Amino acid sequence: MAVHDDCKLKFLELKAKRTYHFTVFKIEEKQKQVIVEKLGEPTDSYEAFTSSLPADECRYAVYDFDFVTDENCQKSRIIFIA
Repeated sequence: MAVHDDCKLKFLELKAKRTYHFTVFKIEEKQKQVIVEKLGEPTDSYEAFTSSLPADECRYAVYDFDFVTDENCQKSRIIFIA
């Protein structure tokens, strides 16, 4: 199974530049490779992310999770979801 070059590029843009809030990947059966299916805008909500995932098909995603710690510090973590 190959991974399209665009997958790595979009992940690095999310990680380094915070260009996207999430990226959804799918396996393209005909081409036998993983491709980018959807990119979430920085203003998109978690609900926009979950609604972009189909109920009956497999997807992989990277989500930029923002949260506030107990010490009231704003943090962000990148989460891989399978």
